[in-house]
Amino acid sequence: MNKGDMKQFCLSLVLLAFFTLAAVGQQKGTIIPQPVSVQMGEGNFEITEKTTISFNADQPELEQAARFFTKAIEKISGYDLKLNKGQAQDIQLSLSKAESLGQEGYRLLVTPSHIEIVANAKAGIIYGLQSVLQMLPPIRTNAPLVLPSLEIEDYPRFKWRGMHLDVSRHFFGPEVIKEYIDLMASYKMNVFHWHLVDDTGWRIEIKQYPKLTDIGAWRVDYNHLPWTERPQAKAGQVPTYGGYYTQEQVREIIAYASERNITIVPEIEMPGHVASAIASYPEFSCNKQAQLPLTGGNYDNIYSNYCAGDDAVFTFLENILTEVIDLFPSEYIHIGGDEVNKESWTKCASCQKRMKSEGLKDENELQSYFIKRIEKFLVSKNRKLIGWDEILEGGLAPQATVMSWRGEKGGIEAANMGHDVVMTPGKPCYFDHYQAGPAGEPLAIGGFNTLKTVYDYEPVPAELSQKNAGHVLGAQANVWTEFITTVEHLEYMVLPRMAALAEVVWTPQENKDWSSFNQRIRKQFKVYEQKGLNYCVGNATVAIQPVSEGGQLTVELSTELPGAEIVYTLDGEDPTVESQKYTAPLVIDASVQLKASSVVNGKVMGMAPNSQYFVMHEAIGHAVEYKNAFSSSYKADGPNSLTDGVRGTTNVVQYWHGFNGQDVEATIDLGQVTDVKRITLGCLQKYRDWIFMPQEVVFEVSLDGRRFKKVGTISNPIAPSSEEVIHDFTIDLNAKQARYIRVKAQSNVCPQGHNGEGKPAWVFVDELIVE
Repeated sequence: MNKGDMKQFCLSLVLLAFFTLAAVGQQKGTIIPQPVSVQMGEGNFEITEKTTISFNADQPELEQAARFFTKAIEKISGYDLKLNKGQAQDIQLSLSKAESLGQEGYRLLVTPSHIEIVANAKAGIIYGLQSVLQMLPPIRTNAPLVLPSLEIEDYPRFKWRGMHLDVSRHFFGPEVIKEYIDLMASYKMNVFHWHLVDDTGWRIEIKQYPKLTDIGAWRVDYNHLPWTERPQAKAGQVPTYGGYYTQEQVREIIAYASERNITIVPEIEMPGHVASAIASYPEFSCNKQAQLPLTGGNYDNIYSNYCAGDDAVFTFLENILTEVIDLFPSEYIHIGGDEVNKESWTKCASCQKRMKSEGLKDENELQSYFIKRIEKFLVSKNRKLIGWDEILEGGLAPQATVMSWRGEKGGIEAANMGHDVVMTPGKPCYFDHYQAGPAGEPLAIGGFNTLKTVYDYEPVPAELSQKNAGHVLGAQANVWTEFITTVEHLEYMVLPRMAALAEVVWTPQENKDWSSFNQRIRKQFKVYEQKGLNYCVGNATVAIQPVSEGGQLTVELSTELPGAEIVYTLDGEDPTVESQKYTAPLVIDASVQLKASSVVNGKVMGMAPNSQYFVMHEAIGHAVEYKNAFSSSYKADGPNSLTDGVRGTTNVVQYWHGFNGQDVEATIDLGQVTDVKRITLGCLQKYRDWIFMPQEVVFEVSLDGRRFKKVGTISNPIAPSSEEVIHDFTIDLNAKQARYIRVKAQSNVCPQGHNGEGKPAWVFVDELIVE
């Protein structure tokens, strides 16, 4: 499908969904995120060229808010609203001491005669004005600027409502950053996590160390190749890609964000992910003679870390952080701390000397020493350290805040230790993942986080006590740009998922409603169209959910499109509007290929039907008992995923149970003694994701569930260097009688040369097939 056809398809989907929603009934407002309380009144208020804004002249923050609003109104109407310092006029801004509103809440009253916005601080005034702007036309118009009479009381659920953007892998200029900030501000997001430093580019000017941008901001790029296939640059190649922000540009962007109540948290990576810095100043690595070429893709050189044993490194970083702190007023400074390849430290005399002198037992504790030393410096500057959840390794710095990205485990651990946390797990908070296909979508890194998946997210894990739940500051979405090279692609990845996350972190749980959100987001689609923004129209893909229990396999189908019907086939043919309609869970009792599509207003939606092949075997529907629990981050479709008849794929890690650093030991009761001819365990290897085949798989059988007999052992035949492989470990039994089947898959470690060499690897299993 070409770009024009794709656009026409998107518009058709938008219109169909919109008209369906209109038939549902009375629409309940337009504001996203949904306010705490909205009471509709009678009549309207119209903003005209004669409308004035009044505020107390002794409160300059109100004048700042008023000027923000006048610029917005001038942009959409041409009206130059006058400011009236003191005398009550058409639009009145005032500060109060209302305890219920906190520092970011507001009260908005619209009547036919005037508008009042009351808050305890400028932040609340701005948010009240953003609610007003959401009810007005988004672009220049000659139409009347009419607001319905209403009364709103509103305040956020969480204090950290964040969006992240990686500008190291692909550089986006200042105007794009401002557009990103405008999108955040419109949805009352308040933290912009600016990922300025990584292996592939140093993006901020540091005056004391000019080579960081003279060298580290530029690289040889291979845009014609997928990210993972881009080689390291060769010596002597001329850089072809790059860019950085001058300190003057940074100050301008910070001021722009501040006007919109957005705090920018800069990320200056350490102690790993710093090939761009080491290429500029090799004397700060463990290999002080290293002359590292910059690369267009992944950077696996073990010397792309800072040397933890060299005091000059800490002087270097403190000087950098001093300049960063002088620029950014943010309370927090993000230091990264993730995915550190510690191999260089094991081979470095200075690092080993440091470990001995500080009484550190291993390189994890050396990393902890590094982070704690940096935190001490930041605290001396009245700042707080925040880092990815790997900063827990070896011991957490005393006052550190943890950003939990590898699921929620790190956040739960930190909160239970009394540390503040920001939840940003890959599912559903990574907006570099697919959202509506993936067929027909722009290239993404993998994964599948739909609009509804984001909307349904709850940032406070059930495992936390009420006391420790208070350490959850909020949530954040992350946008990594390995595959995002254009503004249009960036817009598509964040819209409309940013709006869904905004409602997650602002709106009280009891006020959240998926149906209401769908009505309001469809109105936002019109706004995106009018502003020329690229966006995803929604996920038309039918979700296929196997349920394996009680010796039976059933399948539940669902769609995110409001008002849609589901049609399906079981013969491999694509569904049409005439196909069987889904009304209740389907019983699967044979090997079949299920295909399903959404239908809206008599039209099949989506680029292609969702398809799932089910493999029928003797263990289907039977319960699985694990000796070691699978990771909460890789639950597949539930505890009996090994017996749901669904095979996993390498594209989307959806139907795999993951085990990290421990053996898989699973037992299945077939319910009766059965002649077993063959047993198969499916496993996955994904080199870059630290997923490797088990060392060996042992198969056992039993008649009574107590005494098991080993019937075979299969060693791993897959080379550790293989990038992506699905392999079946199979044993032929020649019709051996058994009621119970047990399989043991021995865990592995990351192989030599891998950036996690020697560390526990993941073992992924998808199905235990009994024939």
